[in-house]
Amino acid sequence: MLVLVGYLVVVGAVFGGYALMGGHFGVLFQPVELLMIGGAALGAFIAGNNGKTIKATIKELPLLLRSSKHNRQLYMDLLALLYELLAKARKEGMMKLESDVEAPASSEIFARYPDILGDPNMMEFLCDYLRLVISGNTDAFEIEALMDHEIETIKHEAEVPSHSLSRIADALPALGIVAAVMGVVHALGSADLPPAEMGALIAHAMVGTFLGVLLAYGFVSPLASLIEQKVAEAMKMYQCAKVTLLASLNGYAPQLAVEFGRKVLFSTERPTFTELDSHVREVKAQK
Repeated sequence: MLVLVGYLVVVGAVFGGYALMGGHFGVLFQPVELLMIGGAALGAFIAGNNGKTIKATIKELPLLLRSSKHNRQLYMDLLALLYELLAKARKEGMMKLESDVEAPASSEIFARYPDILGDPNMMEFLCDYLRLVISGNTDAFEIEALMDHEIETIKHEAEVPSHSLSRIADALPALGIVAAVMGVVHALGSADLPPAEMGALIAHAMVGTFLGVLLAYGFVSPLASLIEQKVAEAMKMYQCAKVTLLASLNGYAPQLAVEFGRKVLFSTERPTFTELDSHVREVKAQK
């Protein structure tokens, strides 16, 4: 929703200011130049990316209209889930987690956290590293290095749509100049027209530069920035799980291990120590 609000502010500010200075909107209506700029941008996007990147970008765009799912409650659920798993392992032994890890859909623990269970990437991350821990002979430093490599890979893959949109945003002003030059060429090719008509053709040509810059910095670039922000929020889930599991591997009790995980969260979504402690107590009381 904020994307649409932002777009309305951009349009209102630009065209409202143009109207206040006495501008004529008919001059700005240049569908042919918009076609040239948009078509060239689309062609450059297709030519400059592979099929996987194109599909990922198209899939990501509708999600930008939704609010972020990475809120305080989701992080609380993740920490509570980790607490339950680690508490069971500490009490009954790591091997007792094998049934939960191998069939999470049938696990009573995972079933209490449907939002986490419904995230296949997060579930794969958690279950893979719990399997490594269950298998024994695990070194905390090696596990940490492996986690860092995987998180970096996940981050890089998730940022692909952002990078592709950033490149298009960078190209749009130049494509606007291309459209403007084409308009000037058309105007100069009609040099025998009266000055008033020549002026109108040149004004129409300059609209291409305006459209290229407006589309780049008012519409496309903000989408790339928003994707980067959402990726950063998503990565905190993996970092939280990583720090918590490593703290447990280093011998910390489950309640202290989840405190390690809590500290890596962004301050806007991070539960307080009291909130997390109360949530963990509620989890313990339900067992």
